[in-house]
Amino acid sequence: MRSKITPENNFFFLTTALIILLLTSALEQVLPSGLLEQVIQGVTLLTFAICLVSLKFEPGWSRFLLTLVLCWVALALLKRWLHVALFDLLGLAMMLCFFLGTLKASVRQILFTGGPISGNQVVGSLALFLLLGLVWALIYLVIIEFSPEAFNGMEPRPWQDNLNRAIYFSFVTLTTLGYGEITPAHALSQTAVYLEAIIGTFYLAVVVASLVSAKQSSG
Repeated sequence: MRSKITPENNFFFLTTALIILLLTSALEQVLPSGLLEQVIQGVTLLTFAICLVSLKFEPGWSRFLLTLVLCWVALALLKRWLHVALFDLLGLAMMLCFFLGTLKASVRQILFTGGPISGNQVVGSLALFLLLGLVWALIYLVIIEFSPEAFNGMEPRPWQDNLNRAIYFSFVTLTTLGYGEITPAHALSQTAVYLEAIIGTFYLAVVVASLVSAKQSSG
């Protein structure tokens, strides 16, 4: 993997991995809950690996994220034998922390690097958008773990079974479409939703301004 992923193409790999992860969540319609959980775990682990290899993390941050991944794998294995509900919440929280770190590194490499605009940066802007939607979907799932009635339209069930609906709702909110099948019912969920809508509104302007600025500087 290291021989193929370079700073010139890393976001092509990252974007592909994120798209596969998002599409995998839709398999809830055709896979039973237990098998769906295993498939999501496998694809998530692959996405973790691609993130760690493709992005230039600071040494200390890289070690922290690698530790998160190892702990996440250990929890996934333990859950198969012990069936402790808390492991699900801890694993979800670790996923959220990992993708927040990936988001931070992606923002730095896409929006705050000089030089001419490359195709890799353009694809990276898509990866950044996907990461924003995924991070907020995980935030919604964490909220549901603590408050099962936080959203109308999402039933309280294992987060793997709700992942697709959370991702759907997240991107509908991020793009400010607001179809209305899922709505926030509590103050915390409402706050998270309007914050995502604000970020979605300004994301395009920020990315376009950054890429145009980079183009002018290189010219």
